[in-house]
Amino acid sequence: MEFMNRSPQGPTSQAASSPANTGSAHRGGRAKSPKLFQWASVALLFSATILVVALVLSLFFGGAKPENKYVDKGKMQAVFLNNGQVYFGNIRTLNDKYVRVGNIYYLRVNQQVQPNQTNTNASAQDISLVKLGCELHGPSDEMLINRDQVTFWENLKSDGQVAKAVTEYVKQNPNGQKCDTSSSTTPSSSNSTTPSTTPSTTPSTNSTKKQ
Repeated sequence: MEFMNRSPQGPTSQAASSPANTGSAHRGGRAKSPKLFQWASVALLFSATILVVALVLSLFFGGAKPENKYVDKGKMQAVFLNNGQVYFGNIRTLNDKYVRVGNIYYLRVNQQVQPNQTNTNASAQDISLVKLGCELHGPSDEMLINRDQVTFWENLKSDGQVAKAVTEYVKQNPNGQKCDTSSSTTPSSSNSTTPSTTPSTTPSTNSTKKQ
C-alpha cells in the first residue's frame, strides 16, 4: 500500500519541476540575444567607419586634376589666360584652385608709327620678350593664377623660338636680371630678327618684330 501511494508522487514532482527548467532555459536564450545584437552593432559601426575613411582618402588624394601629370618639368610652359595675356615659365603646381608658375616671361607689344607714312593705321608692332621682376610694383619671379582664369596651357618645345629666346637671355645675363638697366630681354641689334609668324609663340630671339 505504501508503494502504491508513493508511486504517483514521482511523476508529479518531475512534472512540477519541468516548467521551472523550461523557464530557466528560455531566460538563458533571452540573455544571449542582447549580446549578439551588441556585437552586430559594433561590427556594423566599424564597417561604416572604414567606408567613410576610405571615401575621405579617395577624395583627398584624387582631388588633383589628372592634367597635372602632363606637366613636363624639364621644359617651359605657356599659360594662356582668358583675358588674352600669355605667360611663359615653369608650372610648379597645378590643381583645381590655382596654377603656380615660376621663371616667368611675357610679351610686351609697343605700337610704333612709321616716320615716312602719314596714315595713322600704318604701324609696326615692336614685340619683346620680357623677364618678370623689374616692373614698377617689383613682383617676385613667381605667380599664382586662379584656375578659372586659365583658358589652357601647353608644354613648349626646347627648340622653339620662345625657349631659344629664354636661353639666349640667360646667356647674356649669367648673374640674373638687372633692373637698373632694362627689364626687357632685348639683345644687341646683331642678335635681333624679324619673323613674320605670330608673336604670341614665336619670338626667335630676345627681341622680335612683326612686319
